[in-house]
Amino acid sequence: MIGTGDLDAIRQLVKVAAREELMARFAAVSADTKADGSLITAADLAMQHRLQRELAARWPEYALLGEEMAVDEQQRLLASPGRALWCLDPLDGTSNFAAGIPFFAVSLALIVDGVTQAAVVYDPARDECFSALHGQGAWLNDRRLSTPESPATLAECMAMVDLKRLPAMLVRSLAERPPYRSQRSFGSVALDWCWVACGRCQVYLHGGQKLWDYAAGQLVLAESGAVGGLLDDYRGEWLSGLSLSPRIAMAATDEQLLAQWRDWVAAGLAG
Repeated sequence: MIGTGDLDAIRQLVKVAAREELMARFAAVSADTKADGSLITAADLAMQHRLQRELAARWPEYALLGEEMAVDEQQRLLASPGRALWCLDPLDGTSNFAAGIPFFAVSLALIVDGVTQAAVVYDPARDECFSALHGQGAWLNDRRLSTPESPATLAECMAMVDLKRLPAMLVRSLAERPPYRSQRSFGSVALDWCWVACGRCQVYLHGGQKLWDYAAGQLVLAESGAVGGLLDDYRGEWLSGLSLSPRIAMAATDEQLLAQWRDWVAAGLAG
């Protein structure tokens, strides 16, 4: 099982690869469009290939599921019962990266028996490395990460909301009567989770995340003391288990705010 010494090695491996494969290509690479309409660059592929090779050399017992793999290969890996595997988004925020916007990250999680045991989310533009171990805490670089005290009400909060994937009625409600102080959307899901974890924003909503988007960031959030999870319906129960299907992500810096946020979202869907 991965321990703190292994986590240090993972951090270093990811950081060096990101500097050499991503930052060396930043703002100097063209993008192609994938079948689902999202972008891909040579940096995505180079980063995935490098980490797959280096992780296998250090931990040969773990397979790797990467965003840039074929869907049938992803499904095969996920269907193997009891298997431990890495889950990698080699470049989360490709649109930002290709446009020269310095907000993107590498997201890597180790999943064992359906539970994320270790996570690293590295932002090479700011040299910020978020990491976590299941049941042992979260860190920002070398500092223990603990979510700061939250505002008492939604009206005092900074929100991160990705409007693109939300139902039209909810978008209209948010536009006409926003319940929060201010709202942002930065374009890197893995960093979204981490920024809530460290209190840069206090409530979060995203309408469709894939496994490699949330696997690492969700553990950082949980181990920091913030709260949230995944849904398949805005009024539904929290989900567990692994799936390649998109899921709704909702989070807040404490339970009281999350309850207020969930109630408001449910009301907002009704118009």
